[in-house]
Amino acid sequence: MTMSVYVTTSIPYVNARPHVGHALELIQADVIARYHRLLSHSTRLQTGTDENAFKNVLSARAENISTQELVDRNSLLFQELAVALDISHDSFIRTTSDQHKRAVQRFWHRLKKGDIYVKRYRGLYCTGCEDFYLERDLVGGRCPDHGTQPAEVHEDNYFFRLSDYGDRLIELLGSSKLRIVPETRKNEVLSFVSRGLQDISISRPRERSGGWGIPVPGDPSQVVYVWIDALINYVSGLGYGDDDSVWRDYWGADTLKVHVIGKNVWKFHAVYWPALLMSTGLTLPDELVVHGFLTENGEKISKSKGSAIDPFATIKDYGTDAVRYYLLRGTSPFGDGDFSIPGLKRLYNSDLANGLGNLVSRVATLADRAKYGKHDCSTIPSAPDGYHESLGRYEFDNALKALWAIVTHLNQDIDRKRPWEALRKSNAPQMKAPLTEWLGELRRVACWLAPFLPAASAAILGVVSGDPITARPPLFPKVGLGT
Repeated sequence: MTMSVYVTTSIPYVNARPHVGHALELIQADVIARYHRLLSHSTRLQTGTDENAFKNVLSARAENISTQELVDRNSLLFQELAVALDISHDSFIRTTSDQHKRAVQRFWHRLKKGDIYVKRYRGLYCTGCEDFYLERDLVGGRCPDHGTQPAEVHEDNYFFRLSDYGDRLIELLGSSKLRIVPETRKNEVLSFVSRGLQDISISRPRERSGGWGIPVPGDPSQVVYVWIDALINYVSGLGYGDDDSVWRDYWGADTLKVHVIGKNVWKFHAVYWPALLMSTGLTLPDELVVHGFLTENGEKISKSKGSAIDPFATIKDYGTDAVRYYLLRGTSPFGDGDFSIPGLKRLYNSDLANGLGNLVSRVATLADRAKYGKHDCSTIPSAPDGYHESLGRYEFDNALKALWAIVTHLNQDIDRKRPWEALRKSNAPQMKAPLTEWLGELRRVACWLAPFLPAASAAILGVVSGDPITARPPLFPKVGLGT
């Protein structure tokens, strides 16, 4: 039976244009999905946009346009970013869609009776996070992520009895039925749950939300809290609430369900989401892959702060695969990583232009001059040592290091054997054996490079499978290091 895999990104707010930080999560999720497809697993990748936040209302007011106009325009930009990054998503969910709204209301109805109740609430609310904070969690009285002072809110809300699910969540996390990568995040979640859980507000007054959001079933004066609504995208994007055929295929107990998320949203995905699913009786996700922040000059990149690095311009200037490689090899998969154009250029030149690109040019040119002919591409090459293990741990950088170890070895082997001397002596037959080895290893690199750099992988495979193999222009032309 073919293994089924469902990979998702979290869905970003659309109150502003996407920044380069959004690229990291998209690319990580895409690598996971492409890797499973390479293994012939039935795989679905979903991304999308979170459009029901109050901050979208505020941004629309600032631009003097309707909220719908704003979310339509900015959601399209996120879709265009996914295309520009060569993301192989099967679906792009928008939480303003009618289908998603129906799914949210169906999910609400399915929550266990007694788990929802109404009470008067006083809390400190950060619009940037769309979340309540306890005073102990603030830094100098301000939101730790946005640096703003939360507003004190008094209102009647619907609440979910999260406090009833603490023991079950601890058991879930302790048994590793919900795997959290890296382990340090799992420990963080366990510590949070062990301190005791408070019930959470799952609605907002429609008036305070600017009339924007999905109405609570049976109570048009309230809208579903945006984070609850957003989490449900993982099942609504599979047709939950309408056509359950895809949902049953990819949200069943036999499917590997992987959420790729940022470290600032683990509470929603590792605590709220499993508890809500337990209440409905639906299957739980299997894995959370938690990445760090992308920073610029040491500060977190965010829409509210703005970023000098435009992802679209960067992709245009250096190419999709260059950006993918830099984010996968040049930053930690789990820690914070600084993004800089000089850093991208240095890694591009050292690894892509001088490393992989140079190797492809050398081998293709030698094969052309030696009149090598056609290379046997009938067998599936094995992955390099450590490759599968690294991807099993979601260590994208180490999987790439395993591939680049081959690239470095091949370039060194060519330097050592000096094949151009044999060609100068018109001794092309002597080159048959080493060329066969180099082409085979280059094809091996290209096959397993596909999840990471799909365009470069396809280009290299095109070179190796040529009949005959001919010299080609540089795959990665060098770039100047000036800023």
